[in-house]
Amino acid sequence: MRAENTLSSTDDPRCPTGIEGLDNILGGGLPRNCFYLVQGDPGSGKTTLALQFLLEGVRRGESVFYVTLSETEAELVKVARSHDWSLDSIPLLEMSAIESLLRPEAQTTVFHPSEVELTKITNLLVEHIQKLKPSRVVFDSLSEFRLIAETPLRYRRHLLNLKQEFTKYGSTVLLLDDKMGTVGMTADPHVLSLTHGVIELEQLSPDYGKARRRMHVTKMRGVRYREGYHDYTIVKGGLQIFPRLIAAEHHVDFQSESISSGINELDQLLGGGLDRGTTTLILGPAGSGKSSLAVQYAVRITGNDEQAAIFAFDETLGILTARAEALGLPFKQYLANGRLSARQIDPAEISPGEFAWSVRQCVEAGCKLLIIDSLNGYMNAMPGERYLNNQLHELTSYLNQQGVVTILVMAQHGTMAALEAPADLSYLCDTVVNMRYFETAGEVKKSIAVIKKRSGNHERSIREFMIGADRKGVRIGEPLKDFRGILTGVPRFEGPPENIMRS
Repeated sequence: MRAENTLSSTDDPRCPTGIEGLDNILGGGLPRNCFYLVQGDPGSGKTTLALQFLLEGVRRGESVFYVTLSETEAELVKVARSHDWSLDSIPLLEMSAIESLLRPEAQTTVFHPSEVELTKITNLLVEHIQKLKPSRVVFDSLSEFRLIAETPLRYRRHLLNLKQEFTKYGSTVLLLDDKMGTVGMTADPHVLSLTHGVIELEQLSPDYGKARRRMHVTKMRGVRYREGYHDYTIVKGGLQIFPRLIAAEHHVDFQSESISSGINELDQLLGGGLDRGTTTLILGPAGSGKSSLAVQYAVRITGNDEQAAIFAFDETLGILTARAEALGLPFKQYLANGRLSARQIDPAEISPGEFAWSVRQCVEAGCKLLIIDSLNGYMNAMPGERYLNNQLHELTSYLNQQGVVTILVMAQHGTMAALEAPADLSYLCDTVVNMRYFETAGEVKKSIAVIKKRSGNHERSIREFMIGADRKGVRIGEPLKDFRGILTGVPRFEGPPENIMRS
């Protein structure tokens, strides 16, 4: 006769894992009363995930059970303490308790020792299952169980017996296992047919920087889930999983309007300003004023009681703040009141998924203008990412659909006459602003021009750009109609000298 399930098991067809990102990927959690394979590289966080799964069951008042053939109770307690968890409420059956029941009988029987050991383990597990009637079970790990069984037939038969026993009590079971074989053949074929779903955890070691971890669900019967790879980290408190961003899922209605820079000449150049729900690329060589121009917009919008965020890949927050204050912009004031947030991103310490998640948190907190300074730093911080452009495209699409004004800064390199960008990302952007140096009258000056603007008309002229001293801020001159060949870097001046701006 089948035993009754717990109230939470019968009322909720899904079993939340206790990991927000994973539940999001699974559409609410794991379907109950099923077997799941969680496999991964050593150090990828399988045990941590399993403990979070059981602790969530304890929090919900469910009966749980941890079976460990590979780690001792002391080792599990050490893992739990590193996350400030207590395992007092989790019944545990470890290998040492099993071994004490095996060896004497294995020496005196006519049966094969592995058959006796496996039968003893199975009977011991069944005894605990009947006593605890667990809603959640973790079996750690299949590698040890496979070694004890020795033959595939014996291994599969005993796994099937355990599955039938767990099914009687509506148990949701996680089977932990190490990866085996080569890419594409990593799962144990004897387990695949018995499991309802498979979750793979990977740990990659880049040439420089911390380890990169990612997971993906390779199988989940009868459930729609978020496919593909999802980055995650192991922090104090467990796994933090960042579901892959899908821009089409996050559209909101917003009012289309232009955002002023606070500088009339710059607004004229941009046909009224930067439009909400668009992405702007500010392109130019180092020192041409790209970051200062972006910060001008950030401070302006926060001054209008809206929120802005800056992700700085290239420079420290101290330098960024000092430079903004030197321009006469109240950067510190807006940082203090919370309308402006600035985060310094350390190279090689963040994955694309984690970065996208940080951006999404800013947007959900009310951010209306977001700056990535710079794309060069973004790409250098995540070397070896094969689809970084695709992920950036998804990120900018998400921001556009949220009505956010996005500003991307990219530095070009080369001579004044032949500047090159590290990547052609202009196709991602609705507006492209070009900053250049040019030489005239024995001085190196700066120019600004709008190359394109998809969302409306813009001025076709080239204007002089200046970062004023003594807190004068960003200044934009009149169209440089007296010059020819500014974009070459060495133009010809054909007008009176008074038409050139002076500092």
